[in-house]
Amino acid sequence: MKHKLLNAAAGTRSFALVFDTGDEVLAGLREFADSRNLAAAHFSAIGAFQDVILGWFDWDRRDYQRIPLREQVEVLSLLGDVTLNDNKRTVHAHVVVGTSSAQARGGHLLEAHVRPTLELFLQEDPSHLRRTFDPQAQIPLISLQ
Repeated sequence: MKHKLLNAAAGTRSFALVFDTGDEVLAGLREFADSRNLAAAHFSAIGAFQDVILGWFDWDRRDYQRIPLREQVEVLSLLGDVTLNDNKRTVHAHVVVGTSSAQARGGHLLEAHVRPTLELFLQEDPSHLRRTFDPQAQIPLISLQ
């Protein structure tokens, strides 16, 4: 993955990240967020994956159903955020991909490998966002307190 600082002003930074073939997206984003000490950010991206594992949150099980797509897909939309959870950076992303038959598939992004590229634009937010454990959902959710 390559990256470039596009702008820095008033406590925020904007970056362009370009992932290469074979890069795993979430691992690369976490590594980048750690290296830049990001406490809050949001991002969007387009590109393509050689494979992806989508997640659908099963409310009754309080866990993600894993939905693997073992085929080349276009990334139609990838949106997400970076927050702190127990002082560790967390990447939360949702993705919509298009298959060769022009079907759209989407969900929580659990894992994805790029081919040939993923172009991601990340905006650091000046306020820190923290996740706290929600007892009803049984997962950490953003707390605005």
